[in-house]
Formats: sequence, C-alpha cells, structure tokens
Amino acid sequence: MDSTSRLSRRHLLKWTGAAGTLAVAGAMLPNFGISAALAAELGDGDIGVLNYAYALEQLEAAFYTTVLQNPFGEMQVNDQRILTQIRDHEIAHRDFLKGALGRRAIPALEVDFSAVDFGSRRSVLGTAEVFENLGVAAYNGAGQLISNPDYLVAAGSIVSIEARHAAAITDLLRPFSAEAAGRGVVDRKGLDKALLPSQVLPAAAPFITTPVTAATLP
Repeated sequence: MDSTSRLSRRHLLKWTGAAGTLAVAGAMLPNFGISAALAAELGDGDIGVLNYAYALEQLEAAFYTTVLQNPFGEMQVNDQRILTQIRDHEIAHRDFLKGALGRRAIPALEVDFSAVDFGSRRSVLGTAEVFENLGVAAYNGAGQLISNPDYLVAAGSIVSIEARHAAAITDLLRPFSAEAAGRGVVDRKGLDKALLPSQVLPAAAPFITTPVTAATLP
C-alpha cells in the first residue's frame, strides 16, 4: 500500500466510526494539545453548530483553492471543471455561514495540507473524497442539534450539495465502478453516515493548525 493510500485510509477510518481511533481522538478534542486560551471556541446552541459547519467549510474551501492553484500534472479538463465547481460551492458555503454568524463567527482558520501530495491526482482526489464524505456525515449528525428551522433548512440544502460533491469525486476516482455510493458511507438500512462534532473534529484536526474547541457540543 503506497503513502497516498495509507493517508486516505487513516483519515477514512477516523470519520467512519472506528471505535478505537475515535476514542483516542475524542480525548484530544478539547484543545488538541494547545492552550484553550489560544483556541477558537465554537460556542453553544445554534451558533456553535454554525461555527462548526463554518470551520469545516473553511477547510474545504482552502483545500480546493490550493488544488487549483497547484494543479496536478495529469489534471484533465473534466477534473478541472468539477474541482472548480466544487471550490466555488465551498467558498459560497463558507461565506454564507460567515454572514449568518456575523460577529459571532470564529476567526479564519490556518490550515496544513502538508500530508497531501498536490502533484498526485490520486492523492488529491482521495483527500477530496474523505473531506466530502466527512462533511456529509458532519451535517447529517448536526441536524439534530439545530433549533432554528431556518438554519435547519439551510443545513439540509448544503448537505445535499456536499453529497453531490462526494458522488462526483468518487466518479473521478473510480469511473464506471459498480458503487452506488462511496465506500463505507451507507449503513445496512440504506442510511448515510451521521457523526457528531466530537467524532468529526478530531478527524479534521490534522489539517487545521488553529486550535478549535467545542466544549459545549456533543
């Protein structure tokens, strides 16, 4: 197994619910080993959930922006078209959430994509697949935490777009495959994965250098 496969598999296991990985990662959640005084606190209630989504959308928007600023050598026309559309969607999601939060928004997060080989199509698309499936699971799990019906409708609209992104990336990675959905994202009841912030944030943490705390979110 090459380094790209190991990277994707490692992070995939984190968000698909491997109990041992999440148990260890969850213990690190409060400040990821950095003083809480320096951390971006998401807050509680609907604001906490919106900031949680905002943090993930910042990560995705930054990733796709970096991908297109440093296109891999074998990037095909269809790759570029789809990745550009996804980038624009993620930027729109990020900016929408920032606007909804106003002064209660967490600051812009610093990211670290040093583990991604941006010169490799497989590495880029494999990481994109993990991010998109993680995002879908995050929104699915956050719905139950939202009180404001307007926010819930917005989250439902965003997650449907994230699911389309995941499907598009899967098709780029494994065209004409027999998969109806990405690997490991649908349970035996035909339902998509749903993960709580305490499961999602540790999986995203290796790519975010700004410490993020979510003490009041489950």
